[in-house]
Amino acid sequence: MATHEAVDTPVPTPAGTPRQRGLLPLLLVANSAMIALYMGVGSVLLPTQIAAVAPDDKVAVLGLIGGISAIFATAFNPIAGALSDRSGRRNPWILGGALASLACLAFLGSVSTALLVGIGWCLIQATMNVYQAAVTAIVPDRIPVVRRGTASALVGLGLPIGGTVGVLVASQTVAHLRTGYLVFGAIVAGAALLLTGFCRDVPRTGPAADAPARPKRAQLAVFLSALAHHDFRWAFIGRALMVLGYFSVVGYQLYILDDHIALPAGLAPPAAMAVLTPVSMVAMALSTVLGGLLSDRWNRRKVFVGVSAALAGLVMVVPVVSRTWTGMLVFSALNGLAFGCFMAVDTALVTLVLPRAEDAARDMGVLNIANAGPQIIAPFVASAVVTALGGYTPLFLVGGALSLIGALAILPIRSVR
Repeated sequence: MATHEAVDTPVPTPAGTPRQRGLLPLLLVANSAMIALYMGVGSVLLPTQIAAVAPDDKVAVLGLIGGISAIFATAFNPIAGALSDRSGRRNPWILGGALASLACLAFLGSVSTALLVGIGWCLIQATMNVYQAAVTAIVPDRIPVVRRGTASALVGLGLPIGGTVGVLVASQTVAHLRTGYLVFGAIVAGAALLLTGFCRDVPRTGPAADAPARPKRAQLAVFLSALAHHDFRWAFIGRALMVLGYFSVVGYQLYILDDHIALPAGLAPPAAMAVLTPVSMVAMALSTVLGGLLSDRWNRRKVFVGVSAALAGLVMVVPVVSRTWTGMLVFSALNGLAFGCFMAVDTALVTLVLPRAEDAARDMGVLNIANAGPQIIAPFVASAVVTALGGYTPLFLVGGALSLIGALAILPIRSVR
């Protein structure tokens, strides 16, 4: 009963600003567009382009490009977050990042060598993480603590919605890569224009906005200071392990369908992904909403995060024991359930262990190192495992083990139940 009363009682936003109508739907659109680009380009168009320019070395080249580009994501997200904190505004960074990404996608669609493909994808990772840092900071900026689970669940629907749209669009444009890249650039730019046009920026005040300039070494120390906080550090570790396990496998899904799974006659790998992705994303949407709402109702976060991470690890066994189309369908559904609940509730958990509200974008950017950092390692790990251990079965087992360890990393968190 107390939980219901707490949820229904009006609570001011963290910055003390009035709530803006349509904020959450616009954030959902912005996140969906971002995920559509990451999934459609990263999982379908980019591997297809690499297979065309380097057919004999596609696994190694994809691993190299994926790893190097993730360095750009790791660097640009927290830096852009800190700069948007200091500027006191989000909208210029959202719009600027989106328009720059559109230009970089146009460049990527016009190149035909592995080197230029790698440069193009690195630039897209950089510009999209400028966009992502500012969008991500809006929840801790403006959403009351007692509604963080619900807000994170709604915004988290961007993962299944964007993932489905992204793979479907990519599967339809895979024969015309330049057009596909431009479509994704237009989707992100349109979402940024909607969010920045209909949701006015609220200037932020306080220590982050007004702080004097510090020496660069001091800035780096302050920038990483959130990791000194016990609960934030364990949330960071859990997220990093889960993401490493997930992307070690998902980043190679197109090649897995081509080289590991026995597909029905006439079903090409891009078309198979266009079937698997909606299955996974519907399951993800269901668990995202239920996980977020139930974690608010019961005021529990850790159990949802830990159980979903453990499930994500266990389901990696399915494509090992059943290298069939049916096995992949089952895997996609269960993996979607696990990952959707994890991302929704873990995002809410993280906003509750941020050390300082006024440094929200900076610290969420530091947390994004746990998203992007493992993606630096994952392509190299996956490529090495597939090459050295002889196929994709060991890759599934390694990915599952990492997710299970990530589930255990949630246990030491103290301040959130």
